[in-house]
Amino acid sequence: KQLDLSYECARYYAYSVIKAQIPQVSRRADHDRLLHLIAFVAYQTFKLNDTLIDTLLSAVQAAVNNAVKTQKEAYFQEREQRSQYLSGLADKLHQSVRDTLFSIRNIVADTQLRDSQKVALIDAVVNTEDATASVETQIDEFKKNVTKLQQGQDYFTLLESHSLKLQHRVADIVRQIQFAPNCNLHILWKALQHYQQKDGNIDKSAPVDFLSAEQRAALIASDGKFRVSLYKVLLYIGIADAIKSGALNLEHSGKYRALDEYLIPKVDWNAHRAEYLNRAQLEEFADCKATLKSLDQALDVGYQETNQNLKSGKNPYLTVRANGTFHVKTPKQEEVECMSLGTFFPERKYISTQEMLSTVDQATNFLDEFEHWQVKYQRAKPAKKLFLAGIIGFGCDIGHRKLAQISKQIDEGELDNTVNWYFSLQNVQDANDRILRLMDRMNLPNIYRQNSDVLHTSSDGQKFEVAVDSLNANYSFKYLGKDKGVSVMTFIDMRDFMWHSTVISSSEKEAAYVIDGLMHNDVIRSDIHSTDTHGYSEVISGATHLLHFGFAPRIKGLGRQKLYAFKHRRHYQDQGHVLLPHHCIRETLIEDQWDEILRFIATIRLKVTTASQLFKRLNSYSRQHPLYRALKEFGKITKSLFILKYCDDLQLRQAIEKQLNKGEGANKFSKAVSFGHSHEFIQGEKEDQEIAEACRRLIKNAIVCWNYLYLSRILVEEKNEKPRTALIEAIRNGSVATWAHFNLHGEFDFSDERMVDSMGLTPPKNPGLEPG
Repeated sequence: KQLDLSYECARYYAYSVIKAQIPQVSRRADHDRLLHLIAFVAYQTFKLNDTLIDTLLSAVQAAVNNAVKTQKEAYFQEREQRSQYLSGLADKLHQSVRDTLFSIRNIVADTQLRDSQKVALIDAVVNTEDATASVETQIDEFKKNVTKLQQGQDYFTLLESHSLKLQHRVADIVRQIQFAPNCNLHILWKALQHYQQKDGNIDKSAPVDFLSAEQRAALIASDGKFRVSLYKVLLYIGIADAIKSGALNLEHSGKYRALDEYLIPKVDWNAHRAEYLNRAQLEEFADCKATLKSLDQALDVGYQETNQNLKSGKNPYLTVRANGTFHVKTPKQEEVECMSLGTFFPERKYISTQEMLSTVDQATNFLDEFEHWQVKYQRAKPAKKLFLAGIIGFGCDIGHRKLAQISKQIDEGELDNTVNWYFSLQNVQDANDRILRLMDRMNLPNIYRQNSDVLHTSSDGQKFEVAVDSLNANYSFKYLGKDKGVSVMTFIDMRDFMWHSTVISSSEKEAAYVIDGLMHNDVIRSDIHSTDTHGYSEVISGATHLLHFGFAPRIKGLGRQKLYAFKHRRHYQDQGHVLLPHHCIRETLIEDQWDEILRFIATIRLKVTTASQLFKRLNSYSRQHPLYRALKEFGKITKSLFILKYCDDLQLRQAIEKQLNKGEGANKFSKAVSFGHSHEFIQGEKEDQEIAEACRRLIKNAIVCWNYLYLSRILVEEKNEKPRTALIEAIRNGSVATWAHFNLHGEFDFSDERMVDSMGLTPPKNPGLEPG
């Protein structure tokens, strides 16, 4: 009987096996043990398949890149040689032709010769065998040299030269992976099936219909032999392209299934559409034409107001250039003279990290969220100090085992057991949420709100190196040089509440993960969210609108962005507008896919699948995918609305800058907390990296909470109006995300017993350095 377990259920049972020791698994009842082991095998199969396909795509892309790079390098290296051949041919031809012309000129100038004699002599000069043979020899030699060069830089030859290395990496993957049979490219599917059935032993009978005419021609060598190595490379490239375009999917995978499998089932959607729209708060968008009409009217108002304020001089910061681009200035907000917030915190006393965490736990009981992985576990919960040690070990990148060895009253075995069974990602996230709930109930944090009804949030990525081998790490030359690393995306609101963070590969686009953070809204509900250019895309702009989030990114090169409208550009020109749309919205593109767009958004809203999973799968498809094109076209509308408002609203621009600066401050905060291993992750598994980052965020949130508690107490106790007002102004114009009064690095023990040599080292006897 099929269990029909969800991916998350399989993952839960699998991790119970991963965390347990063999005797613990063996002691389970037969049906319980088999359930856990089956889930473990299924989860690891999904994970293995994803890793193998990642390897396949990476290896194929590397082979293609190497071939292209080698071809380009060869072209430029041989450019001088080609130039020499051409110059040599030109010189020889010039010499040959010049001698011939000189002889003809002398014949013509000879007055003693009759015309008939001159013609005969000229004919003899032109048609002499030596001259003709010389010219033909020179041309043949040139052709031979050029052909030799061309053969050296042939793209298919270069691909073939990388075939053996590529086969070593991906041949077994292609042979063993179970692909889904619903491949849209039947001719490629036929070739793939042939390859698997023949166990990779290919001959000239292999299907070639999936190849282009040029590729098929290249498969036959000059001696008539079938180039098997080249065929395999071209097949691997075809498979990789099909996976990335969505034409070829996997049967068992977390990342590479068909897009439709991640969405609300189509049958359920059609049967209960109204109910889904109601639950997902999408009823107002149910009618596509009404939605587009409303946006059309909003765009008309946007163009009208922005151009009117530009012409009237109310907006002196916007400049429209003659070529249609524009520039908008954002002056800095005037600084308010007030006392530094740091002067109100303890100056001569440094609060230890464990004291700070313990104090915040007394106020929030966040440690109650650390529950045993197995719900039925009945034994006593470990001591509070073990949880605090685990949080510090993860969050400060010290490592819990090292922390146990350099700490007093912490047993390494007990700490290891606590971390193994209690430190799940969900537990640490729930502990963070417990702290956030307390701060959200406080009055003091609302001092940072410009409008009591609007909460402005932002997200920003930060690169970290990874000290161990990790499939989640990748290269980012701009930020990490030649080292591999990851990106940590942190979400923060205007009150310095850091409500979500995630760890992604440094090569991944941050935009796909923006909505994940916005949907993590159990405590923090964002009204307007800002990112830099890395977190922006037109697709994300459209999706956030349908999810009822305001999206206000800071876009690099904003003046070069294209503006859109439903009406033609001339319509706005006739009204005397200067800032004009560049293109019209293609309404039919959106209307044809509107129901699929709503199903896509409902899947995110109801948390059936994470937004990052959906967008990564959608983005991996060809740009011709109709849902992608429709979402992008819809995003052009919301993008244009935002840009018009951004150009016209100075306060909005300044608020975006201020909020993004908070994100930069949070990144500095992370560096201060992550001191234990040169700001590097010491975990290889993505899950462990996520836990470490969540613990780091917990420490930061606890520090912010401690600061709010401390400042709130001062405000309550301070009866003198003048210093009280000074403190309020310092808070309003400062940041509570400050840590100078905390001792994050631990204490030093200079007692006599701690300064005794524990290794028994003595001055060396200068041993010889020669081997043996």
